Amino acid sequence: MKTLQIGVMGSAADLEYSQEMEKVAEKIGELIAKNGHILVYGAEKDYDSLSTAAARGAKKYEGMTIGVTYGRSRDIFNPETTDVIIRTGLERGGGREFVLVNSCDVIIAISGGSGTLTEMAMAYQANIPIVCITGFGGWSEKLAGEFIDERKRLKCVAVNTPEEAVETAISLVIN
Repeated sequence: MKTLQIGVMGSAADLEYSQEMEKVAEKIGELIAKNGHILVYGAEKDYDSLSTAAARGAKKYEGMTIGVTYGRSRDIFNPETTDVIIRTGLERGGGREFVLVNSCDVIIAISGGSGTLTEMAMAYQANIPIVCITGFGGWSEKLAGEFIDERKRLKCVAVNTPEEAVETAISLVIN
């Protein structure tokens, strides 16, 4: 089976997500690692995020993680969670996200604010499958089961659990 690069996108700490959401994100990372795939995430420089939590989960099972960060510095919030740091030289808000999303075969979104929305829209434009965890609000909840626009390129697939998220992400690319 092909090794996939699975992106995990979600709320940053400034959106004050719950510990339950953080545990779900960590479980997603664990499952990506256990299935032998690579976790790709937006490595933040200044605070934690659900994406970083997913990377922590992957590292618990010796999974490979790639952190795509903004700017030129290798400094990121939690360097222990990242095997490879891609420094884009670009800023947050579109530049870094473009590199991040295009490095993924599929993305999993959990909650999320405007950054996650940007990443989901970019994935949609690039025909990269999108899996949305429901039950935690944010853009993943709003777009779960929906097309992002009238082109109806691909529907954002709604799931309820980390297990469903990873299983669905893999099946959307492999099948």
